[in-house]
Amino acid sequence: MPAWAHGGGIAKLLERLADRAARRRIVEECLIDGERWGTVSQGGVGFDQIFIASCKRRELEGLSLAQIARQSGVAPAESLMNLLLEQKCTVGMVSFSQSLENVSKVLAHPSLMIGSDSIPLFEGDSDRPGKPHPRTYGTFPRVLGEYARERGLFPLETAVHKMTEMPAARLRLANRGLLREGFAADVAVFNPATVKDESTYPDPHQYPTGIPYVIVNGAVVVDGDRFTSARTGRILRPTH
Repeated sequence: MPAWAHGGGIAKLLERLADRAARRRIVEECLIDGERWGTVSQGGVGFDQIFIASCKRRELEGLSLAQIARQSGVAPAESLMNLLLEQKCTVGMVSFSQSLENVSKVLAHPSLMIGSDSIPLFEGDSDRPGKPHPRTYGTFPRVLGEYARERGLFPLETAVHKMTEMPAARLRLANRGLLREGFAADVAVFNPATVKDESTYPDPHQYPTGIPYVIVNGAVVVDGDRFTSARTGRILRPTH
């Protein structure tokens, strides 16, 4: 939605989504050539490239807005706003707007650190709802397996550095990011020859292979193919 439509929070956004004049304005500002939806962050994205990741109507998860529009017989832009209004803006989405070639170029830059803004939809061994972005499960294994081992964008040591010491230093997280005496024992044990992300868009709830152990603050939290009962993670705050 346009920035102005969010003014006043969710309650006001829902009021605007229920108002015909406001909806017309939203469509006029965002609809591009009748086929794409324009956003400030992503430019124009085709309705066949916007997928439902999470929704209380579970039958819609994994479908594109174009598919939902065909099923309902309503234009994609109207389907989008109808769904947001019906679900009170609690719908999660995944869209395709990146160039993998550009991703590779940026990853290889020496100043680039690696993290993820994925949104897990569950915890532990509970039910796995929705169709979250595969990066939820596969961000770091993909860097190790695809970009370091298979594509050779950078050495394995550089890949590890970009995901550990470099961000810990930049974010001023004390005693993190290195295997060093006196530092927190945060350790991911992986096989460099086999580590690989297995999560896909159609079937995202797949753990990576080649990572037999994960240790958080000195406690084993992943042991082979199972989670342990350890809950030793904590919120980290930057030092000054």
